[in-house]
Amino acid sequence: MEPFQQVHESFYHVSPWIQRDIGVQAGLTTRYGGVSQSDYASLNMGLHVGDDPEAVMANRHRLAKQVNVALDHWILGEQVHGTKIARIDHNSKKRGAGSNPTHPPISGVDGLITKEKNILLAAFFADCVPLYFHDQHTGWIGIAHAGWRGTVNGMAIEMVKALQQEGVETEHLQAAIGPSISQMYYQVNLDVINAIPQTYRDLVTIRIKEAPEQYLLDLRQLNKHMLIDQGVNREHLLVSQRCTYQTNALYSYRRDHGKTGRMLGFIGHY
Repeated sequence: MEPFQQVHESFYHVSPWIQRDIGVQAGLTTRYGGVSQSDYASLNMGLHVGDDPEAVMANRHRLAKQVNVALDHWILGEQVHGTKIARIDHNSKKRGAGSNPTHPPISGVDGLITKEKNILLAAFFADCVPLYFHDQHTGWIGIAHAGWRGTVNGMAIEMVKALQQEGVETEHLQAAIGPSISQMYYQVNLDVINAIPQTYRDLVTIRIKEAPEQYLLDLRQLNKHMLIDQGVNREHLLVSQRCTYQTNALYSYRRDHGKTGRMLGFIGHY
């Protein structure tokens, strides 16, 4: 069963986590229910893509009400396609949530972890892979943005290690891989393939016979293999089959030729 179910016009939830009432809400916004126009219609959450900032902030305020976490309790990273992770507490509030230059996103990070309540960890997506984590035993949660660079360089592995350092036992860790571009639509060149650890290369790539040195890469499966090899129990791992390229309700950088909005992936205690 698809783990990311639409519970509102504006977002999907990680349905199995909600059903088990574990005290965590995690999800991904759609492109519906906002006020942005044209290429960004309508619930664009990204201030960095050329959309009207007032429209983006109106969209964020709408989501804040829907998930019941005030906007000044949102935390976002800079997202540089790396593997650095920040440990978040209430001193980090407002970072990246608005357009105020005195509260910018946390510099140089693509992953966020916290055990604090009344904080919403969030990240932007439009084909890249959203990674979600929670441990009911310790209360730690996390979210990561994994594009191809972050994925092949082990963002999933680094998130597990960061949580382990905070006392999370991997056997208890729950993880979810969210909607992203599917292998069918993710064509990459040989440079990308060569960056994939050899252990996984044949498991997640298909060579395109008609196009020399062109391949189809399965980012979701690569993240899945890395999480399992890091010790995450298969039974604790959810993988979405929703493809951003194929799903009109979601933004896709590739499908929309680079001019498009961003979904917001989010996770927080409630």
